[in-house]
Amino acid sequence: MNEPVRRIKAPVRLEYTVTAGRALSRFLAGLVEGRILGRRCPGCRKVYVPPRGACPTCALPPDEEVVVADTGTVTTFCIVNVPFEGQTMKLPYIYASVLLDGADIPMLHLVNAPADEARMGMRVKAEWAPPGERRPTLESIRWFSPSGEPDAPFESYQEHL
Repeated sequence: MNEPVRRIKAPVRLEYTVTAGRALSRFLAGLVEGRILGRRCPGCRKVYVPPRGACPTCALPPDEEVVVADTGTVTTFCIVNVPFEGQTMKLPYIYASVLLDGADIPMLHLVNAPADEARMGMRVKAEWAPPGERRPTLESIRWFSPSGEPDAPFESYQEHL
């Protein structure tokens, strides 16, 4: 009984219903098709991925659908070293903000690269699940992998940190 407690099982059950709405439903359907869809604000012209109901800057509903690239730039990242139940990536792994080409707001996702190679400005490309395995979730993009392109200059993403 002198050993420290390392883990406690505490089952929790939460039931809830989420309604995606029109814009987010289109975004999720796009993922099944292998496309990343954003929406552009009519005021500031920023493209949001995933789309939002209202632009946080202008308070206007983004009204124009935009297809963005599945390539982008790592703007910030963290190295995950703490194991948790159900994890799919081998420790340590990279969780990063990825500014997709054509978007104005980074999205969070996994980066499949050695942790010691993580860096701001790294160019990455989405690794998609095979078409038959895609579902209307961000898991349709398994992760982003280094694209082999030269790193993006800091000035190209500094406003997106």
